[in-house]
Amino acid sequence: MSFFLVQLSYGQEELTRILFILDASNSMNAAWDDNQTRIQAAKELLAQTVDSLRGTPNLEIALRVYGHQSPITATFQDCNDTKLEIPFGKDNYDKVKYRIRSIEAKGTTPIARSLEAAAEDFPDQNARNIIILITDGLEACDNDPCVIAKKLKDKGVKVTPFVIGLGMDLSYLDKFNCIGAYADAETKDAFRNVLKNVISKALLNTTVQINLNDISKNPKETDVTMFLYEAGTTNLKYTFVHTINRFGNPDTLIMDPALKYDLVVNTLPRIEKKNITLQKHIHNTITVDAPQGFIKTRFINATKSYMVDSRIMQHGKPATLNVQKMNASDKYIVGKYDIEILTLPRTYMTVDVTQSSTVYADIMAPGFFNYKTIQPVVAQLFLLKENGTIEWVCNLDETVKSGSVQLQPGTYRMVYRQKNLRSSSYTIDKDFRIYSNKTTTINI
Repeated sequence: MSFFLVQLSYGQEELTRILFILDASNSMNAAWDDNQTRIQAAKELLAQTVDSLRGTPNLEIALRVYGHQSPITATFQDCNDTKLEIPFGKDNYDKVKYRIRSIEAKGTTPIARSLEAAAEDFPDQNARNIIILITDGLEACDNDPCVIAKKLKDKGVKVTPFVIGLGMDLSYLDKFNCIGAYADAETKDAFRNVLKNVISKALLNTTVQINLNDISKNPKETDVTMFLYEAGTTNLKYTFVHTINRFGNPDTLIMDPALKYDLVVNTLPRIEKKNITLQKHIHNTITVDAPQGFIKTRFINATKSYMVDSRIMQHGKPATLNVQKMNASDKYIVGKYDIEILTLPRTYMTVDVTQSSTVYADIMAPGFFNYKTIQPVVAQLFLLKENGTIEWVCNLDETVKSGSVQLQPGTYRMVYRQKNLRSSSYTIDKDFRIYSNKTTTINI
């Protein structure tokens, strides 16, 4: 993991202090991801994080642990079991790592008392003071963490807390909202990513949300991949799948404010926004108009499954935007689209996509034309159109004596000659009708 520390606008780096509070209660001994317990995974990744922070300018760290001194029993829990194991200091990374390794989980969960005590762990308020609480459970003692959080704020204790819940029921995490920003980590990989993001946010103090606006300018569009490149280059810096969080807002991202960015939103068609500048030390909002609806192609009277693709193009543009399966729907930016359904003969139509609605491209179900010959034939199929014109449909394979072709309903003409007869006078044509879901057979 790599992290960045940015300078304030007046050219001086601000001191940042990060206090890690580690839950070592007995529940952390539960089996978790990657054949480890929660405490084993937490200790491993926390130690790696401490290593990654080594040498970061103007950063001090400290470690508080709770639930690690007194075993919990059926009749006893030590609600005062919280201790500042390693106080803030310069270059104390090895001390913190060594202490993390020796921690054993065995006690209860006094979150409120740990937060209250943590206020005294910071030497002063002349720094950006950060708490990162790593826990798998709720308060188990008699104090309310929300009350303690409010008391700290009322006293002017300037502490920014982050809560990481390991393998917790997500509904429980809402209870931590009063303490500070929280994130859930249901797997070890998720924990690694969440911890990295929290550290980045603590050091950069710059956050971003990307609003994908619908037709009413509300940031409701989501679930699409976004690429952020260093502006003017192909240097891809971040990849995110856009997400609406539990509060119904675009998720908060951590990005380096030292760069300018080009944003690519991989909608159909894709949207680009160039040369984006982020303001340091604040929450930034990037707004993109991305109203979307759906196109669905379907047979309106099919009695069986037919495999047919459709080619979707922006109206008036020949380039293929997407190839879509029959009876599937895909999402598109609001606007007009041309559709080529790859039936025989081809079916063409133009549709209008509107906000959050599905426009249907409906066609009749096909039928089958089967043919058998005594000798191979040179043959072509034509559609006899209602306006009297004749449209070529396909050529038949002249190397075989039988075959089957899936055709749209209509009247057709087969024009053929036996391959071994060397005169045009042997040309024959036969008309036939194709009906949906039925087979028409011609024996030659």
